[in-house]
Amino acid sequence: MTNPVETRTKRKRQAILAAATELFLQRGFLATNMDEVAAMAGVSKQTVYAHFGTKEALFLDIVTGMTGVAGDELEEQVADPVGGRPIGDFLTDFAEQQLAIVMTPRLMQLRRLVIGESERFPELGKRLHAKGPRRSIDRLTKALAHYRESGDVEAEDLRAAASYFNWLVMGEPVNDAMLLGDQAIPDAAALRSHARESVRIFLAAYGRKP
Repeated sequence: MTNPVETRTKRKRQAILAAATELFLQRGFLATNMDEVAAMAGVSKQTVYAHFGTKEALFLDIVTGMTGVAGDELEEQVADPVGGRPIGDFLTDFAEQQLAIVMTPRLMQLRRLVIGESERFPELGKRLHAKGPRRSIDRLTKALAHYRESGDVEAEDLRAAASYFNWLVMGEPVNDAMLLGDQAIPDAAALRSHARESVRIFLAAYGRKP
């Protein structure tokens, strides 16, 4: 049976996170205050502090949560390879879904925010890296181990190969969007084309040789 108190508490927490996310992304850490967060969330400032303790803790929670959700979504959309699934199919699916999930204005705004606050909160960059690039590279390393056993990949250092593929896929689109703004995010067709070309280049270097 649902506990009404727990439901209200959860609803308030979600409202606080939603409000704080919008304000932090729009204004940055310093320009956002807890009174505004409380007003936008429709709760008291005391309630905000009761849930998160400090503005710093709220900020860290949002960064960790947004990055983690993106990683969770990629795992849901792309299963680890099993059986005889062709390596090209898996890598193309992985690259296309990763680009579709990550290359959004909100996540690019989050990355800019983390970089801007990295000196004040060195833990931010570590969390974003652990939940984002490192998590993807870990999954790719595991997948490439599967394909090395089947003879579809030739690589001594699987983690290095996974890292090369990850940044072959993500490097240019993310860099352009970070420096040129959200308008530089490619459309869906361009992202799919970039994903397929990244796979072709990677397999030319690491795929099964004739």
